[in-house]
Parts: sequence; structure tokens; C-alpha cells
Amino acid sequence: MRALVIAPEPFFTPRGTPLSVYHRTAIMAELGVEIDLLTYGQGQDVDLPGVRINRIPNFPFLGEVPAGPSYIKLFLDLFLIAWAIALLLRNRYDIVHAHEEAIFFCLALKPLFRFRLVYDMHSSLPQQLVNFRFTSSRLLIGAFDWLECRALAVADAVITICPDLADYAATKQVSAERHFLIENSILDPVRLVGGPGTTPQPEIPPLDDDSNLVIYAGTLEAYQGIDLALEAVRILAPTVPKLHVFFLGGTPDQVDHYRNRAEEIGVSAICTFAGRVSQEAARSWISRALVQLSPRISGTNTPLKVYEQLASGVAIVATNIYSHTQVLDDRVALLVDPEPESLAAGIARALREPALRETLADQAQKLYSERYSRQRYRDKMVALLESLD
Repeated sequence: MRALVIAPEPFFTPRGTPLSVYHRTAIMAELGVEIDLLTYGQGQDVDLPGVRINRIPNFPFLGEVPAGPSYIKLFLDLFLIAWAIALLLRNRYDIVHAHEEAIFFCLALKPLFRFRLVYDMHSSLPQQLVNFRFTSSRLLIGAFDWLECRALAVADAVITICPDLADYAATKQVSAERHFLIENSILDPVRLVGGPGTTPQPEIPPLDDDSNLVIYAGTLEAYQGIDLALEAVRILAPTVPKLHVFFLGGTPDQVDHYRNRAEEIGVSAICTFAGRVSQEAARSWISRALVQLSPRISGTNTPLKVYEQLASGVAIVATNIYSHTQVLDDRVALLVDPEPESLAAGIARALREPALRETLADQAQKLYSERYSRQRYRDKMVALLESLD
């Protein structure tokens, strides 16, 4: 079986690493699928046995490709279409695996090249137009909605990444035989070609063994609730001795913004904004923490970091919103209202109750092993490929 995977992403750049693309592709190759991966020009190549990575030209003058819909991505997608057609003309593919908006042009190419089409649906694209405030045009949003419905109807298989998207696909009459809920839950490390990459690693301040270390690891976008977390730290600071809160991740501009915010509210001495760190460094520091946070305040997709948190062996304090409760419940995490006082109370309780932390961490690892482990992921990919064979 031969497949063309099309990923409209900056593939492995400091801005973001689309692990879902990496893991889907790696597992398919492991299962014997011969793969060409087509992606943007930005990024560092990764070691994926059995996978040939094809990139459109890099355009350094464009700068970083932003998250969500943008005119930069529209420009790059024009080249992605041309490269996809060239590959389809040169090769015979049994499957085209289209991530996100790549599904739209693959719909037109499907009857011409007669491949089986997989729609890897990471989000609802018309909803993205609204959520990222790209446009308020009802005509454009309506066009995306029509295209998305068409994609869900025509694709030979649809992958969704969380229960919310799975429910959404069901409302669009995607049959159970064509629908596969495959969470982005496996934690295999990325193998970069030529070494581990050049992401600078920050100097972490030395801490006493009895420090109350709390860690957040993820992006610093507004919906992640970093302002909420800082307000909770302000409440905690007078009553929790040796409190230190590390925030791992974020662009330089975001890091500067939240450092300034921490200084404004008087908690900069106990808050460290480390910026982007390697996967290995993040896991090392999380293993030293007593509590890890997910203070997200909006959204419906399950954050990828939740699966890392479940497997980590460190107790989770998270906001009680649907984005989290699709996966988390009171057995595996301390869920709190998305308010500073409630988050502060949750962190304080977790810090002062070692038995609670241990119970939550143990149950979280058990849940991860039973429902989200690599073997469970692999089994779902096997079922997907068997449905297409």
C-alpha cells in the first residue's frame, strides 16, 4: 500500500511541532505503508524510516507561519496544491491522507486520480475562521462550511482527534464504518535528522529539595489561561512557602508579555518563564514538580498536553471546562472552576495533600495505559488501514 500524506504545516519548527502528523505517519510506515509526506518548506527534517519528506519552497521573507487561518497559509497552500498534483502525476497512490484544509483541494483531485481519501480532521475549519477572527464574512464562512460537509460526505475515512469533534462529525452523518476517533495521545520522541536541533535551553534557577514546584508546559496563547494562572499565583504567594511556578513554552513576544504581567502583579520573583524547551528538558522538569497545571479557559478540542500530563506521574490541576473533561475527571485530576480563587484553592490543596497527589497521578497513568497508550493508538491505525484495503 502506498500513501501520500499532505500536511499544511510548518513541519518541525520552533513555532510548533505537529506531532499528530509525525505520529500518524510513523505508525503507518511501521505498519508497512510506503509514504510520501508533502509539507511546507519551513522546518527541520525528521528521521522517519519508510517516509520520503517532500517540501514546497521555503519563503524566509514570510517569517513564521502563524497558527490558524492566515493569508500566509493561503499563499503556501497554492504551492502545496501544485506539488501534490506533480506527485500524483508521477506516482500511483492507494491513499491520500489529507490533514486539515488540504482536504479541500484533495476533493477535486480524488475523481481524477482515483485514490482512497482520508480526512484527518483536527478542527472544524469554519469554526477556526471565527475563533481566530480571520473573517466575519457569512459568505466565506458558509463556503467553508459547505466544503467541510462535502469533505465529510466524500472521504473514505474520517479521523477525529477528540470526542467533541467526533460528535460533530456524527451530526454530519459520518457513518461509524468511516469514522475513527484517534486521539493525538502517543508520546514517542521526535528524531531529528542531524541531531536534536538548536532550540536553546534556558537556565533554570536552582531550587531547594522542599520547594513547592508547580509547572505549566504548553503554548502561551490567550485561551490557555496564563493570566488566570498568574492571578492564582498572586493569591497563593502569601500562604505557600517556597512556591515556584515554571511556565515552559511560548514565543519570545509571549514570554516577554507574561513576564511583564507577572512583574505588574508582584509575582515575578516566584514565576519563571523559560520559553521553548526541548521535549526532554520539559519532561525532566515536570518530573521534579509536585503539581502540573492546565488552566485553559476556552476551546473544545482536548489539549495535546493533557495526554503528556496523564502519563507523567505528576498530579494534574485543571480547569473544569469541556476541553478538559472529555478526557479528565475527578479520579485523575483536581478539577476547578476557571476563576483565580478556585484555581488557587486547587493548587494549594494539591500541594498540602501528598496522598491526594499520589492517588491522582496513579489513576491518571492507569487511564493513559488503558485508553491512550501507543498500543491503543496503533490498534486504531490498523483498523483504519484495514477499512481502506
